[in-house]
Amino acid sequence: MKLVNTDIIERKGAVIKSLYIKNYALIDELEVTFGTGLNILTGQTGAGKSIIIGALNAVLGERADTETVRQGASKAVVEAVIRTGATPDPVVSRLLGEVEVEGFNGQQDGAYNGEIILRREIRPAGSRAFINDTPVNISVLREAGDRLVDLHGQHDHQLLLKQDHHREVIDALPQVNPHRLAYDEAYRQVIRLRKERDALTRQERELNEKMELHRFQLTELETAELDEEAFEEMEAEMKRLDHAEELDQKAGLIGELGSGGERSLMDLLLLIEDALGDIAEIEDEFRTYSEELRTARVSFQELLSHTERYRSRIEFNPERLEELRRKQAEKRRLEKKYGRLLPDLIQFRRELEESVNLAENFDLELEKKDKELASALKLLQEKATALHEVRMRSGSGLSVHISEALKKLGIPNNLFETRVDWRRDESGWIETDGGRVACHADGPDDVVFFISTNRGESPKPLARIASGGEISRVMLAMKSVIAREQRLPVMIFDEIDTGIGGAVAEQVGRTMHDLAEHCQIIAITHQPQIAGQADFHYMVEKQESGDRTVTYIHKLDEEAHIRQIASLMSGADVSDHAVASAREMVQKARSRRKAG
Repeated sequence: MKLVNTDIIERKGAVIKSLYIKNYALIDELEVTFGTGLNILTGQTGAGKSIIIGALNAVLGERADTETVRQGASKAVVEAVIRTGATPDPVVSRLLGEVEVEGFNGQQDGAYNGEIILRREIRPAGSRAFINDTPVNISVLREAGDRLVDLHGQHDHQLLLKQDHHREVIDALPQVNPHRLAYDEAYRQVIRLRKERDALTRQERELNEKMELHRFQLTELETAELDEEAFEEMEAEMKRLDHAEELDQKAGLIGELGSGGERSLMDLLLLIEDALGDIAEIEDEFRTYSEELRTARVSFQELLSHTERYRSRIEFNPERLEELRRKQAEKRRLEKKYGRLLPDLIQFRRELEESVNLAENFDLELEKKDKELASALKLLQEKATALHEVRMRSGSGLSVHISEALKKLGIPNNLFETRVDWRRDESGWIETDGGRVACHADGPDDVVFFISTNRGESPKPLARIASGGEISRVMLAMKSVIAREQRLPVMIFDEIDTGIGGAVAEQVGRTMHDLAEHCQIIAITHQPQIAGQADFHYMVEKQESGDRTVTYIHKLDEEAHIRQIASLMSGADVSDHAVASAREMVQKARSRRKAG
């Protein structure tokens, strides 16, 4: 069974566009498309409403019972298409980006299209989770589900009952958020400086432990007078000294052959040059050779002169050669000892110089860093105090509005408090109100919602509320107050009407419809006063199909909507009077909306 609804529009928060369930408990296969406003589900007890909620829990990452796989099927599948618009929740975007979910992995071919598809496949041996067809851990599915959908009911899938979220509620208020951002910047500055100071302290300790060795190594390397260019010149000098006798012998031979004796090479070249010149006067083709020979003779003459001068400079100095050999041996010894060739050895010497110099000036470096840190801590204290005060003021104002909303929802004697308390810690970074305070990334204080729903009872943390009906109404009151301030997830209420009726039920319905102006709501109810406020009404039924029992869901048209409300008012036998009353209830609700 497939229903199509074209009323999906952009909202502040997410919208469950469609829900597909196959082979889950009594559900053979169904797909339902929800609207953006108040979606109401009704049906007889046992029809399968709770099965649909259970399937939603599964696709949101909660524990999935393998026994929910329909008998005879290999697996159950639950898929929710959630539309978030162009800018999804930043926490969800970061989470899905970290696990490289398609559309959030920065790849061009996976561009985000405004929808997030959550899918859970449940088999007898276990289950698998997917987001946008990318396999993910169940914990990722659960975390994403927590941010996108807020399910209130017996399954305890409630974001606002998580104490860590209370601070987020307050900090998202427009008057608080700028102070939180200012605190975050100051906090990050302190963290950076503390890390730098810790690194300096650690480095100082490590250097002090090695300083004796470093100083010895530095002295040894400085004594060796390591210089890459100088050692290249030294090796060239060694080569000349080591071959001095051979160089003198060869240079002498060149001089003797070139210009000594009766018939030297220079004399022969002159004779050949004269003869070649005479031939060139007659045969022009020899002119080029004559000129080249003249050039060669000049060059040879220069060679002989240079060789003679070079021979006079040849040094025979065994003492100097031995000295250079000792230096070369020392260089090789140091290279072997430190496992570095000369260029790296020179760099190591520079590092030792810096290390020794830093160790000798650590006090100045630490003093400088301490001053920077003290200044940053002073700024952090200012920002922390400002954040604490604005959290208290805003929390107090929020509490008043929530308490008023709860009175209209049938909890007249409630006390609602937002408690903002410094995180006292003797080792805290800042001092305020006479004590040390620990500063964390989320602020310098704890923010907890407290409530009492009965006269004479002291307020207790919100998470300790025992009554499911009270939990849902408290959540509804809180959401209705903060709806215009924040991006809200989809809200699902499983039988929010527990323990209420009459005028209170009508007010609950009105509040839900008003809240649905800002976020999508899906609610199961047995109260006609709540169902009468619906923008979209769905009927859940259980039918016999062959030898199987199957749960169906279908969207009601106007008349079916009115008759179902009448049925909730009068029971199975729907009278004309009940239908008229139901019609009047629906018209009254619509008139109120138009007037609003």
